Amino acid sequence: MPRPSAGKPTTKSPRTGRRAGESHSREAILDAARRLFAERGYEGASLRAIGAEAGVDAALVVHFFGSKAKLLTASVRWPFDPDVARERLLEADRADVGEALARLFVTTWDELGERNPIITLLRSATTEPEAAAITREFMSKRLMEPLVNELGSDRPGLRADLVAAHLIGLGIARYVLGLEALAGASSDTVVACVAPTLQRYLTGELPATG
Repeated sequence: MPRPSAGKPTTKSPRTGRRAGESHSREAILDAARRLFAERGYEGASLRAIGAEAGVDAALVVHFFGSKAKLLTASVRWPFDPDVARERLLEADRADVGEALARLFVTTWDELGERNPIITLLRSATTEPEAAAITREFMSKRLMEPLVNELGSDRPGLRADLVAAHLIGLGIARYVLGLEALAGASSDTVVACVAPTLQRYLTGELPATG
């Protein structure tokens, strides 16, 4: 059989699959994005800054995620699983679910502070459609509507959106705008003030439709 000429390199098959280090780089980018989105907001955290924080070039950020909006979507880690949270909320008496829901959000926000991804999304949702879509999907579709359905209340879509609107407004006023009296109130005070309204939205009587 013919032998290859001396000194002629043999041809290697191209490597397939993910290159070594890609997984590490991707996670480093996600970690950097979470930090900078929380610290600077969506508008203030550039892809170049996120890449520098992760120790990679901005081009690699684009390679992995395509755009800053998609990076935001990939980097969000919700502070609680909505399915698990819903089960725990339903362990309360039906008349106390509003208080349990208020305490879940207020306590989570107070404990995580600026690191809370919900706060990051609230800051971004008014200007970035991707952030708005993520917030809407989580608050209304994944948590509130299933919760209202489990409670057996009528008009679950409307009730879910009313609850979501109230909590989103609370989040913006207390944690983003920092309205002085509200931001300075204790968690227990805020929960006590908000809970009756949430309970009415969840199980109380709503005005008749025209």
